[in-house]
Amino acid sequence: MYRHQRHKQPWQLDRPRELVVACMPLRSNVNLSRIIRTAGCLGVSRLIACGRPRIDPKISRDVSSEIQIELHRSLAPVVEKLKADGFRLVGLEQTTGSESLFSFAFPRRTALVIGNERLGLTDEVLRLVDQVVEIPVYGLPHSLNVATATSMALYEYCRQFPAG
Repeated sequence: MYRHQRHKQPWQLDRPRELVVACMPLRSNVNLSRIIRTAGCLGVSRLIACGRPRIDPKISRDVSSEIQIELHRSLAPVVEKLKADGFRLVGLEQTTGSESLFSFAFPRRTALVIGNERLGLTDEVLRLVDQVVEIPVYGLPHSLNVATATSMALYEYCRQFPAG
């Protein structure tokens, strides 16, 4: 017999996740807030948001106290610094040569680089990333919402490194 547990205590990680989420300027603060909430639920401790983001606390919930959120004007200098700090830069984008998320093996020390809803990752940022993954789609509208796609990629990283 199963009983519903509302707001069950979170599972504990054996070690902190070596995963950073780095977002281009997003058009929708709802999307950013959803990404932040998912990152918090999955034990990601650092997120970089560019542009002029505003986080909706009703959507992101209590995550702001649990996750380090950095605000920057543009993404390219930030990902260059992440690369210099030893992170493997993995872009989430549909490109020529991108690898399916279904078969991609994430490096433990990953910076997941997220593009803008409409424009994706800029050519400048695409030149900086080490690898690009995409989520195969099988129908219209040919791409997923940025918050949904990010959630799927974060979950796959966590599936590969369940204990942190």
